[in-house]
Amino acid sequence: MATRGDVEKFLAQFQIKMRVYGILYRDDRGKNQEALEELEIVPSYGRVIIENLSVENYVQGPVIDELNSLGEMWVFGKDVRKREVYIKIMLGAEGCQTICISFHLAEHRLSYPFKR
Repeated sequence: MATRGDVEKFLAQFQIKMRVYGILYRDDRGKNQEALEELEIVPSYGRVIIENLSVENYVQGPVIDELNSLGEMWVFGKDVRKREVYIKIMLGAEGCQTICISFHLAEHRLSYPFKR
């Protein structure tokens, strides 16, 4: 498990890179779009949620992306409209967009090691 400092460092890097290069949403299974529709939010509000992630939202990571070899994935959770959302993000390749791999309703209760 990462330390509180590790999570803070990742989030700072992620936020800076997202402001510069933007964010790419992956949705190979349609799950992310379904979540946005169920929560009745637009994709731009999804970005606001990601921009406001904090150490307290940390669930897991870093996890190595063995499928695409694009680096480390980090998992966070956030309550949105009284529903728990599972968010998996990564920095992506150098000089390219950050990546949101997952943004969908949590399939099980998430555990937050740094939540007070």
